Amino acid sequence: MSIILGIDPGSRITGYGVIRQAGRQLSYLGSGCIRTQVTDLPSRLKLIYAGVSEIITQFAPDYFAIEQVFMAKNADSALKLGQARGVAIVAAVNHDLPVFEYAARQVKQTVTGIGSAEKAQVQHMVRRLLNLPSNPQADAADALAIAITHCHISQNAIQAGSARLNLARGRLR
Repeated sequence: MSIILGIDPGSRITGYGVIRQAGRQLSYLGSGCIRTQVTDLPSRLKLIYAGVSEIITQFAPDYFAIEQVFMAKNADSALKLGQARGVAIVAAVNHDLPVFEYAARQVKQTVTGIGSAEKAQVQHMVRRLLNLPSNPQADAADALAIAITHCHISQNAIQAGSARLNLARGRLR
């Protein structure tokens, strides 16, 4: 059994989602957004770091999964996103969490089956996969989707390793 913290980084809104994985079973533990309503970037980064640190302390996750940087049309926005991502990763590393990164397209493909899925589709599938009463807020849904992706990728890696082990012994179950 493990607890996974997923982060959808943003300089103004950083989504987070926490799930528990027990074998193939996923259960929802919590989600929300860290909202930075100050104007200067250093203060926003400080709030993101403090918020992620607080979430780590509250939920004691075993793994930290975050969305990879993507190329944005606006270079300034991409730099701010990278800095927000960086402080979230530093918070995880300071709490000795292993960090895993997933591309947005990979997350959408894993959760919805479509790499170019819309936010509403991701929200709907996160709701269904975690058996939630309603759709989570968009940034929180993205963070939960990142955590779900980590569970599926790690589960598949374990199965592939097990299959290789059995194959090495001369049989495949």
